[in-house]
Amino acid sequence: MHNLTDIGYVKELLGRHGFQFSKALGQNFLINPSVCPRIAEMGNAAEGFGVLEIGTGVGTLTAELAKRADKVVAVELDDRLFPILDETLADFDNVKVIHGDAMKYDLAALIAEEFAGLRVAVCANLPYYITSPLIMRLLEEKLPIETITVMVQKEAAQRLCAPIGSRESGAVSVAVAFYGEARQLFGVSRGSFMPAPNVDSAVIQIALHQEKPWEVADEATFFRMVKAGFSQRRKQLAGVLAGAMGIPKAEMAAVLDAAGIAPSVRIEALTMAELVRLANALAARK
Repeated sequence: MHNLTDIGYVKELLGRHGFQFSKALGQNFLINPSVCPRIAEMGNAAEGFGVLEIGTGVGTLTAELAKRADKVVAVELDDRLFPILDETLADFDNVKVIHGDAMKYDLAALIAEEFAGLRVAVCANLPYYITSPLIMRLLEEKLPIETITVMVQKEAAQRLCAPIGSRESGAVSVAVAFYGEARQLFGVSRGSFMPAPNVDSAVIQIALHQEKPWEVADEATFFRMVKAGFSQRRKQLAGVLAGAMGIPKAEMAAVLDAAGIAPSVRIEALTMAELVRLANALAARK
């Protein structure tokens, strides 16, 4: 069994394969021995589960997932890592690594083909540059996933897990809360990586709603409203939405009144229930 958190071994391994880190791909490999086992344990890598991993590095997290889950399928963009993974994951017969871009790959087809009869979880150490787009893709496509457990930049973790109605919340916080319940699991210092990034990280988990807690008449209207409102979050909502959604101010005031919301309120102060109510009032005017 390879020690993938031994920095000396990892340097030798990468050097032997002529591997150079890619800044464009945001490659920072985990070398802290306590982190990947915790992600696997807390991320539903367990009997009865198939785990989808996004990005493998040298297989440090992949191996911990494979020790616990029935099956692991990893999507890796960098084909230079495949000879390394052939070596580091040779002891596992329940791992499949697929070459592809997780932002473009047909994940619904992959899950249906690879995880039939299994519950599904996602675990990943995400490159910072695709954190929000990838999480939103996993949520919006309504894939049969129970949990998403990912390592992200500390500031991104705070935004993704911010309570709705708090000053820290934003459009992405609302989107995450719409589809699931997010929480921070634990922090990870920058020294836990090779090479070390300039920021600290955190592991978060989104437990997806298995039943809809919100009755939204039109999801497109809801998300258009949220995006518009948070684009000018410090301004009064009536004026912001009237301009962004092409609704006369008088009519927008009536919509807000129908939703029981003061026109002078700022969107960051609204609860999820109020956001849903306002979106439904907007949808009703069509």
